[in-house]
Amino acid sequence: MTKSMNGKITGSEALMLALKAEGVKTIFGYPGGSIMPVYDALYDYTRGSKKAFDHILVRHEQAATHAAEGFARVSGQVGVALVTSGPGATNTLTGLADAMLDSTPIVVIAGQVPIGALGTDAFQEVDLVGVAQPISKWSYQIRHADDIAWAVSRAFYIARSGRPGPVVLDFPKNAQTEMVEFRPEKVSFVRSYVAYPKLNESAVQQAADLINNAQKPLALVGQGVELGNAQNELVRFLEKADIPAGRTMLGLSALPSTHPLNVGMLGMHGNYAPNMKEQECDVLIAIGMRFSDRVTGNTKTYAKQAKVIHLDIDHSEIDKNVKADVAVIADCKESLPAITALIHKGDHREWRESFKPLQEKEREKVIEPAIHPKQGPLLMGEVVNVVAEATQGDAVLVTDVGQNQLFATRYFKYPKKRSICTSGGLGTMGYGMPAAIGATFGASGRTVCCFMGDGGFQMCIEELGTIMEQQAPVKMILMNNNYLGNVRQWQDMFWKRRKSFTRMKNPCYELIAQGYGIPYAAVTDRKDLKAAVERMLATQGPFILECAILEDDDVLPMTPPGMSVDDMMLEI
Repeated sequence: MTKSMNGKITGSEALMLALKAEGVKTIFGYPGGSIMPVYDALYDYTRGSKKAFDHILVRHEQAATHAAEGFARVSGQVGVALVTSGPGATNTLTGLADAMLDSTPIVVIAGQVPIGALGTDAFQEVDLVGVAQPISKWSYQIRHADDIAWAVSRAFYIARSGRPGPVVLDFPKNAQTEMVEFRPEKVSFVRSYVAYPKLNESAVQQAADLINNAQKPLALVGQGVELGNAQNELVRFLEKADIPAGRTMLGLSALPSTHPLNVGMLGMHGNYAPNMKEQECDVLIAIGMRFSDRVTGNTKTYAKQAKVIHLDIDHSEIDKNVKADVAVIADCKESLPAITALIHKGDHREWRESFKPLQEKEREKVIEPAIHPKQGPLLMGEVVNVVAEATQGDAVLVTDVGQNQLFATRYFKYPKKRSICTSGGLGTMGYGMPAAIGATFGASGRTVCCFMGDGGFQMCIEELGTIMEQQAPVKMILMNNNYLGNVRQWQDMFWKRRKSFTRMKNPCYELIAQGYGIPYAAVTDRKDLKAAVERMLATQGPFILECAILEDDDVLPMTPPGMSVDDMMLEI
């Protein structure tokens, strides 16, 4: 138990009070030698009259970061991961990189050897600040207990403000045990860090003028809308201007699936109509998105006919991949209403109607065969569709990476905001299950459906222990095709069907589920699918539903890598 002396407390208890001051209630972590004083202090703060936190013991430190990401994505709060030094700290690096690329606010607190031992190659010493700097918004070593209140407040301010992202606090053991008179601090300003750029009224007017004169405007909606909590502002803008909108994968729940101006998902495996129409529109309005290569394809041929308006909070994204004619650098919660106030009431019915033949072509050639096959083995699209219909739009979608991700994001439904957790920029296999665990704590009143392939499932299979212990109500849909499916598809399409080490020999997942005490069902015939999904959703707590999928089920449409958006394929 933490002892006080002359009104002073240990640095470890000071950390508890600093986290409490930031509103933290949930911590995902894994203890070890260099963080043991903190875990000793945490003991008192997870029980009894001092209880302030729920600590979720993960089975691998990487999972702590992904769980923190899932928590942050659905709640809008900062996720917290607590680990030890050395391999504990380095195991968080994949999660840090994932959070950095996807602008997810998390704070990773890692133990460290005492400062007197730094540079001696002490047991489990690693320069975490150095290795984490390129993949975090801020990386800092708390060398003395006096710095704790300031460092923690600054870390949370940087993580959540502006374009969100991960922050690392390296916490040497001496600072954990030093005595300090704790005084809470509140950091709301950092010199040289401009979290919220001042809105340029001239840029707003230029953007409005382009929109008012556009005949074929198209909006590209990214995750920045959700990060800025600007979903309502987006709808008002789109409806006043009468502009059709495509959504990036991470921005799928920023605009309800059922909204009449929603024309589908952008990108390599997105919907046919918005991808084709990017090459026809006269004004392209990018809102909180970064023009990823998976959206643009070959930038040399991308939307060359269009005037580009780019709304983003991060100046570094402007002109990075696609040259903007007008850049509105600000929080979209501020910039969207400012533009909306200056635009005319639009009427682009003829332009919107031109999307429908392309949508119908995709429905006939791709969607109907994928979600309503008449014979043969199960397909991923139909599994996703049945789950989406059964959850009636209330669920949070979490995916791993691969074909499961591409099918799930295409065919799930998103009537509510903050309804998707997936690894976009880094494409991290093993992300799904721990992110889903975090999501159950960040959105405790909603069903969390986690789609995984057999490859990604086995990259995080140890987290079944976390699910078992917490009884985290994750509905795990394992779409098993005995392959690393996305790599297999590329091998078939671009590597002369030379399936080099993509076929997998899998374990008996039923026995694994039994070992963890998690309810399980397997579906091999589509006539049993709906009932199995209903059983899964009716079961309290976690559930594993394994579906035997056609081995060569391919994701379509597809823009081949390096090719123009115009080259999008509806069939192979």
